[in-house]
Amino acid sequence: MDDRGNEYDVSLQIKTTDPQAVNEEIDRIYRDLYQGAPTDQLDQAFHDVTKLYQGDFPGYHACDTAYHDTQHVLEVTLAMARLINGYERGRVGVQPIDASLFRLGIITALFHDCGYVRELSDTEHKNGAELTLTHVSRGSHFLQHYLPKIGMSSMADLAAQLIHFTGYEVSVGNIKVSQPVHRLLGTMLGSADIIAQMADRCYLEKCRDRLYPEFVAGGIATRRAPDGEQKVLYASGLDLVMKTPDFFKVAKKRLDVDLDASHKYAHKHFGGQNVYIDEVEKNIRFAETIRTEGEESALLNRTPPNVLKDE
Repeated sequence: MDDRGNEYDVSLQIKTTDPQAVNEEIDRIYRDLYQGAPTDQLDQAFHDVTKLYQGDFPGYHACDTAYHDTQHVLEVTLAMARLINGYERGRVGVQPIDASLFRLGIITALFHDCGYVRELSDTEHKNGAELTLTHVSRGSHFLQHYLPKIGMSSMADLAAQLIHFTGYEVSVGNIKVSQPVHRLLGTMLGSADIIAQMADRCYLEKCRDRLYPEFVAGGIATRRAPDGEQKVLYASGLDLVMKTPDFFKVAKKRLDVDLDASHKYAHKHFGGQNVYIDEVEKNIRFAETIRTEGEESALLNRTPPNVLKDE
């Protein structure tokens, strides 16, 4: 099997295991939208997030979560840029997303899962997946301290709120932003996080082999019932795959209702086709076939790229 496509985005044009390739594509989109706008803050953020995930950022281990890895972050960030681009290309009579908000959206996307990366001073946790339940708040804290370092102090508090659109620690309706355009940016960010990962060519293999172990480490493969008994939610990686169609029903409601169907802006970017949703639905049909026919060993045979750095 040709695994080359496993390293590329839904268009099979951008190598999402390569931060430089994604950086260049997002710079291209940005320059097309905002003629003459500088890319130095975007480029610095790509440089810094690469250092963070590789273990070269002061005070942090390398990323050790195989599902929430560099490729995931880059796929989400690329999707975010495309949603903003689609919105701006089709915008009529509504508030623009200006260059500064574009940069904020991209940088928040880049660091939206940085809360999984363990600090060197952390002697309690052995893997970043153990931080699953608090990773969004940790990422919020990181952004508040990071943005001033790249000349974006005025947006640090906003970024700390926007990141919550990617998680469940705060319900979408309770996220505090002051302007409709800020909420729009947040719903785009939350949408990009969902559609990018679920459209990944190796999504189901990643669920089986990578996400399930993270669920176990993070304590969300089981749930304690009111009577105190521990209820198993996902018994195995294959069980997680087989329950993916049910999860998509919940995710679709979040996309369409909570996140205001902001995924629709991908249509304009791709010239009338929402490639992300097409690929998501293809993966869901694949999971339904596995659930019905039980042909997991024959069907789930793609090999996701390994971008983790050994420490």
